[in-house]
Amino acid sequence: MRKTLLFIFAHPDDESFACGGTMAKYADQGHAVHLVCATSGCKGKTGGYSFTCREEVARFRESELQLAAGVLGLQEVCFCRYPDGGLAEVDEEELASHIADLILKLQPQLIVTFPPDGVTGHPDHIAVSKAVLRAAVRTESSLETAPDLYYVSIPNYYDHCGDYGPSERCPITARVDISEFRSRKGEALQAHKSQVFSVNRAYPGVMNGDYSVIGSCEYFTLVRRHGQTVEHNGCTGTGEIPEIDLV
Repeated sequence: MRKTLLFIFAHPDDESFACGGTMAKYADQGHAVHLVCATSGCKGKTGGYSFTCREEVARFRESELQLAAGVLGLQEVCFCRYPDGGLAEVDEEELASHIADLILKLQPQLIVTFPPDGVTGHPDHIAVSKAVLRAAVRTESSLETAPDLYYVSIPNYYDHCGDYGPSERCPITARVDISEFRSRKGEALQAHKSQVFSVNRAYPGVMNGDYSVIGSCEYFTLVRRHGQTVEHNGCTGTGEIPEIDLV
């Protein structure tokens, strides 16, 4: 049965870093995979490119995301175009209402977004996480079936760079096998050429076509099911996490 999957992130490239393999996997299975990008990423580093203004950067990064979306097989990308680096200052009710409208329009069976720590602690990521949870809860009673809500995690994000993520991280409850889609994830990351520094830090070699650093699984936390909160206690390592299908 064809289902609608809605992924909601803050910046162009978040989707490929976080769960590009999962998105490609379910798109290949025939599901309708939609992506909402809250900003256009105009404050990000731009690699070797030179731009004259933020608007030019935004257009370029949006075009990169469209290329990545083509690689991953996404049905649609929606750009909200909120201020990059300023989502924490956007009224939470406004952001949640915008996302709620999209949920009601698309009627997804699955929603995926950042965990409360934003994976990296980025304020934009955290703002999106809060708004998505609020929007998901609000819309459940208006949908035929309340969608499952998952947070995405990247436990290996800091394996190859000297930075550290938030000390209190969201427990992981599921992993999805993306072993057949590692190259697609790599190609999607390559589409974000202006983000070469970020890609090289987290996935060294990928920009040069070496995808060996990309793991065979992506990681998730079930947050809500059938309109009810799913409680989790403590932190979970990646060793004993069950492998599941999200749909």
